[in-house]
Amino acid sequence: MAYTFQSRATADLIMLKASAEQILKLLDKPFGESGIISVEQIPQALELLDHAVAQDDARRKAMEESINDASEEVSEQAAEVSAELGAVSLRQRVLPFADMLQRSAVEGKPVTWTV
Repeated sequence: MAYTFQSRATADLIMLKASAEQILKLLDKPFGESGIISVEQIPQALELLDHAVAQDDARRKAMEESINDASEEVSEQAAEVSAELGAVSLRQRVLPFADMLQRSAVEGKPVTWTV
C-alpha cells in the first residue's frame, strides 16, 4: 500500500506505507485515511520534522561511535540500535516531504494525502 501526498504547489509525492506512516506519526496525524496539513500547520510540521531528524542523526552518530568500542556488550547494543534505525536515515525519508511542505508554504497551498 502507498500514500499519495498532493499539493497544488508541487508534483504528487508517492510514498510507501511504512515511510508515510512514520512521518505522519511524527506529525501526530492520523494514518490509514485521507488527511490534510493546512498552510497554517506547515511551519509547525517542518519544526517537528527537523527535531525528529536531529534526534535520528544524533542516535546514528552515537551508534557509529559505539561500534568502534572494543567492548562486546557495547558493540551488541550498537548492533541492536543499528537494526532499529535501519539503513535509510530519517533525513533521507523526510527530505522530499519537507521540500513539498516548504514549497506549499511559499505558495500558500495545503498538503493533502490519500491512501
